[in-house]
Amino acid sequence: MTEFADRVERVSISGIREVFEAAGEDAINLGLGQPDFPTPEHARQAAVDAIEDGKTDAYTSNKGTRELREAIAGRYDHDYGLEVDPENTIATSGGSEALLLALEAHVDPGQEVIFPDPGFVSYDALTKIADGTPKPVSLREDLTLDPATVEDAITDETAAFIVNSPANPTGAVQSEADMREFARIADEHDVLCLSDEVYEKIVFDGEHRSPMEFAQTDNVVVVSACSKTYSMTGWRLGWVIGSNRRIERMLRVHQYGQACASAPAQFAAEAALTGPQDPVEEMVDAFEQRRDIVVDGLEDAGLEVPTPEGAFYAMPKVPDGWVDEVLDRDVVVVPGDAFGEHGDGYARLSYATATEDLKEALEIMGNATRAVR
Repeated sequence: MTEFADRVERVSISGIREVFEAAGEDAINLGLGQPDFPTPEHARQAAVDAIEDGKTDAYTSNKGTRELREAIAGRYDHDYGLEVDPENTIATSGGSEALLLALEAHVDPGQEVIFPDPGFVSYDALTKIADGTPKPVSLREDLTLDPATVEDAITDETAAFIVNSPANPTGAVQSEADMREFARIADEHDVLCLSDEVYEKIVFDGEHRSPMEFAQTDNVVVVSACSKTYSMTGWRLGWVIGSNRRIERMLRVHQYGQACASAPAQFAAEAALTGPQDPVEEMVDAFEQRRDIVVDGLEDAGLEVPTPEGAFYAMPKVPDGWVDEVLDRDVVVVPGDAFGEHGDGYARLSYATATEDLKEALEIMGNATRAVR
């Protein structure tokens, strides 16, 4: 007998956090995925107004306020032509809780969850917490997820596969053709496609498409959040969308683990979704300019890097010893193997930081590259 549950013993502390915590106070931090823009003023004010008007003294509905869920549904109708029933939406404590709900509700002990490698660190950990079996699959050379690779990995023990576009840690954006294929795979194999769309509005090239647009069954569940789009990481407000039967099961987990998302955050999120979108457009334009600076700087340093089409990450191939050399020079990046074994030989850096800091960091990276070659 052990003192702790096996499912927890199988989970390690995030490599991203380990690198961040080890960094010096004066280091240039390119490690965390957090926009360096303020939450839009109208969203902040909505939370203040709700607090002052006494609207935050009680629990909201388990699923979230009706107004917020209508705002979420309206966004999907406007942007993707999807008719989402507000009753089939749960407001969650960030996208992370939405992922947890989806996996807890759909994965039995030992069942497999397929996800990209390198991929977001939570996929492996949350699968283990749900007592599932992680099944990471490698990416294409351009760091996108190949539907054929996913389909080949499906077995009778597969409960779900995860698609993430735009992707963390790679910045890759899946094509419409890929998303159609993911929807087909979910339909034909009767497995859940869990689509992580947290970065959906941060796209520079091409466009974001959701597999939910193309599914013929209810085998697609979508997770998203205000965190990245509206620079609201600290507000912890996300959502999950699915069919009535899937939402009902996820609600069973949510109502006992969380009861409801933070009320002030819900009012802020409603305002963010329904109010002016200019702050989002300005932020995306700034990220695109930084993306170009980063890609040019990495290539000038002699590193190979697929051009990220979305999110705010770049994932260059790096020589042995490069990450440690960069960290020693007070620039925080994350080693690629923190995102899975296929991330070995890569590093992830976030360009959600000031342009001048980026330029200084790129110069340091160039010197580090020359030092290890």
